[in-house]
Formats: sequence, C-alpha cells, structure tokens
Amino acid sequence: MKKQQRHQIILNEVNIHNRILLTDLAGILNVSMDTVRRDVKELDDLKSLRKVHGGAVSNGFNIYSGRNREVYELESKTVIAKKGISLLKNGDAVLMSGGSTNIELAKMIPQNMSLTFFTPSLPMAIELLNNVSENDEVIFIGGKLSRSSQLTVGGSSIDMLSEVNADICFLGTGWLDVNEGITAIDWEIAQMKKAMIKTSKKIVSLTISEKLNTHNKFKICDIDGLTTLVTELPPKDKLLKKYHDKNIEIL
Repeated sequence: MKKQQRHQIILNEVNIHNRILLTDLAGILNVSMDTVRRDVKELDDLKSLRKVHGGAVSNGFNIYSGRNREVYELESKTVIAKKGISLLKNGDAVLMSGGSTNIELAKMIPQNMSLTFFTPSLPMAIELLNNVSENDEVIFIGGKLSRSSQLTVGGSSIDMLSEVNADICFLGTGWLDVNEGITAIDWEIAQMKKAMIKTSKKIVSLTISEKLNTHNKFKICDIDGLTTLVTELPPKDKLLKKYHDKNIEIL
C-alpha cells in the first residue's frame, strides 16, 4: 500500500473515532509499528492530526490544542445535535461526556430552560460555560485528567459521579455495535463511562453513522444499555434497522 493511501486511511480512522491507537492502525494497515509511527509523525508535522503517546487524535477532538479546529462531518454533527436538543426538558439534570458531536450540542443549548449540567470533560465544561444561560448551572466532575481525552478518570471522579442523579446522559461514543455494545479505546475511560451510565435514567448516543457497527477493546455496556440513538440518518434508514429491533429509540 502506498504512503498516500495509508495516510488517508489513518486520517479517516482518526476523524471518525477522534482517537486511535498505533497498534490498531498497524493492524488495519497491515504494516509494522515503525511504519505507522513514521506516518503519524508526518501527519502531525503537516498538522493534519495530533500525535499523542501511543496514538493520535483528530484536530477537532481537542478544541484547545492551539491548532485550527477542523470538525469532521460538521454538517452531519449539526443535524445530530439539533435532534439531541429536542430530548431536553426544563429542569433536567444533564450529564455530558466530551466528543465533537456533544460539543456541537452544547453550542445549541436553549436559553429559556433551567438546566443543571454535570461533566467530567474539561473542554465540555468550558463550552457549556460559554453557551448556557444564567439560569443554568455547570458542575465539573473533578479528578485526574486523562491527557489524551481531557476527561477526568479514576476513583475520585467516579465517587463524585455516584452522588449525581441525572435525568439524561449524552454519552460520547467512539465505537458502537449491536453485538459488541458500546466500547472504548481506553480502560479508564470505559470505567468512567460505566459510572455515567449507572447514575443516569436515560442514556443517549449522538453519533455519526460511520461509527455504527464498529468496536474496540474495552466494554462500556451492552447495546440494550442505550436508551436513544441519534444519527444524521432518517430513523427508518436500513442501517438502523437492527438497532430498532433492540427496542432502542431512534432519532
């Protein structure tokens, strides 16, 4: 496979999932780790993505990276965010993880609702503070910050989450599959998101359709742990049928 083709595949994987491991890329491309490292470094030098320890993240994933933010499939994510807003009710306690689609939803928060937001995501906390009304509250779930995801992880943040009783949780999902459920690239992130699910009445995934039918190493929950799936597709699209069949609400 030519280098240009490898670069395009790497960018596609990073843009779809926001973060990807070098080991996963080596398997997808069927090349050595040294080759993948060189490719990712070259793409980082070009500012096409950001190289992190053991992998890479998209420029759009880290909104405070100092680079121009390029949101992959922005039009689709805007459609998804508009659908997601319709799920909010006045007075809700809203739990939100990070992710580029959730960030787009945060930009659209209605100004005429009294909402309480909880988030373990540093970028999300800042985005919410910049967009919500004076009637809303934003509470940051503190703890050790994961450098790659800018999400708090570990026992202290999970303990704090145990005291939250959220009406709705917008759970950032990188990988989602009917058989494998919702999975994550990182064990600590998976544990944090499990805790988010445990403390919430309704679990919503805002995701572009390219993430459907993909999975990674660490299990967050089975697919029936999801209440609502929101994509840019029409609810009756054939790609969503098997999710319909699992009695998941589709928007």
